[in-house]
Amino acid sequence: MNGNPTVSVQQPARRIGKWALLKSPMTLLGIVILALIALLTLLGPWLVPNDPLTVQMAERLQPPSLQYPLGTDHMGRCIFSRLVEGARITLGLSALVIVTVTLIGIPVGLLSGYVGGRVDTFLMRLVDGAGALPEFVVAIAIAGFLGPNLTNLMISIVAIKWMGYARVVRSIVLSEREKEYVLAARVAGSSTWTVIWRHLIPQVLSPVFVLTALDVGKIIMLIATFSFLGLGAQPPTPEWGAMLNDGRPYFQTVPELMIYPGVAILLVVISCNLIADGLRDRLDVRGR
Repeated sequence: MNGNPTVSVQQPARRIGKWALLKSPMTLLGIVILALIALLTLLGPWLVPNDPLTVQMAERLQPPSLQYPLGTDHMGRCIFSRLVEGARITLGLSALVIVTVTLIGIPVGLLSGYVGGRVDTFLMRLVDGAGALPEFVVAIAIAGFLGPNLTNLMISIVAIKWMGYARVVRSIVLSEREKEYVLAARVAGSSTWTVIWRHLIPQVLSPVFVLTALDVGKIIMLIATFSFLGLGAQPPTPEWGAMLNDGRPYFQTVPELMIYPGVAILLVVISCNLIADGLRDRLDVRGR
């Protein structure tokens, strides 16, 4: 069996225009919003006018001014400086979680789907057993058991998120491993590693990219929620969820303390979802 015709048919299906994502106005909007937030985060140390951790009780609950662009919180700290610093913590932690879950989920899914047999049975029973309980409840239990800090928060989120990636990758591998181009590679004498690396991994990347873009928003929401509940970032760390919790007692008198971090979370989540929709539309070969 000659594998060349199969390869020549398959590669154009994966070829996506360099600027294809920019053709969708909503996707472009998401990219612009996320790029601006990322730029603000990277330039944060040079943009913040004040130390985000400095407490000045004489300046508490001040309105916006040149010195404090968004005013001050209940402890006299600059809200704008805390928002920018909080972006570095929230976005950085979410990126670290995404990288970790993909590094765990993709190999597990590839191994389970391609090898099959007892390996597949064992890994999938492990995933099914761990996924039988609601993710949020499991994450709260893990975070509460380990203790409230950002490291344990990351561990708890990774523990519930990698399983979804493993399931997605496994399902794709199961459908692809019996196709002609994979069979041709086996007949040609390709090793298991070569088949996985050259043929199966390119097939799983597109769905994983879409799932990753969608999960960024969900993970940011989880980080903010856990910090709001006191299981994530601890005072005085300027994380967005922790800022929401700090401003809760003052919501009726100074709602801006909760509005600013809430809007920041909303913008990032919406932009990630818009980008994910664009990726799904461009990478869904069957749908096109």
